Amino acid sequence: MQVAVVTGASSGIGAALCRALRERDWHVVGHSRSPAPEADEHEPCDVSDRAAVDAAAAAVLGRHPRISLLVNNAGVAARGLFIDAEPEAIEAAIETNYLGSVWCLRAFLPGLAPGSQLVNIVSVAGMVAIGPYSAAKHAQLAFSRSVAVELAPRGVSVLTVNPGFVETPGFPQRARFRFPLRLLIVDPPFVARRILAALERGRSEIVVPRWYRPAGWSQALAPGLVARVRTHLDIHDV
Repeated sequence: MQVAVVTGASSGIGAALCRALRERDWHVVGHSRSPAPEADEHEPCDVSDRAAVDAAAAAVLGRHPRISLLVNNAGVAARGLFIDAEPEAIEAAIETNYLGSVWCLRAFLPGLAPGSQLVNIVSVAGMVAIGPYSAAKHAQLAFSRSVAVELAPRGVSVLTVNPGFVETPGFPQRARFRFPLRLLIVDPPFVARRILAALERGRSEIVVPRWYRPAGWSQALAPGLVARVRTHLDIHDV
């Protein structure tokens, strides 16, 4: 029996992944603050709380010593700017979106044997520079790329996933945009299918959907131009 642990499993991409994995005969443990009805088991946990993560992981590993797939998906929104966002929102973004992935990997590492896979759900926002959420996701992106190297000698592969705008309960998007920008928004099952296809193909990093790739390229190749465009358009958040 292949066991997968999915954080942020109660809704959105996490719930869609739980459902898709179970359809492929995986045994799925949902790791989230709220119940995860799409998972086979649920282990309550707030990934921003390191002690809670360690305790939850110990309970899961007690039942399932071998974890074939760990998905770091839990995340919180943090729209706004560094200069006016609430301090608590900035802290929550870092503690959940970035450190939550770090604590979960460290806690579940004893169960990741050669052949296991780690998936980090980052964001296209981590490839650009727009406020606290983007910064937290940028840190998570660096973490994911770093541990891909660190885990390789252990035989554990890492897939970094950078979704664009996805319509989820925690991140409602369609109400924010008018046509035709709404066409850029996808649903969680679409992202789940792309993730599983990437795992089967042994990919190391993907952007979902593919048409968001130029956003990362633009930031890397012409950061000054991107900053000027953002200033002109008054783009404040993602």
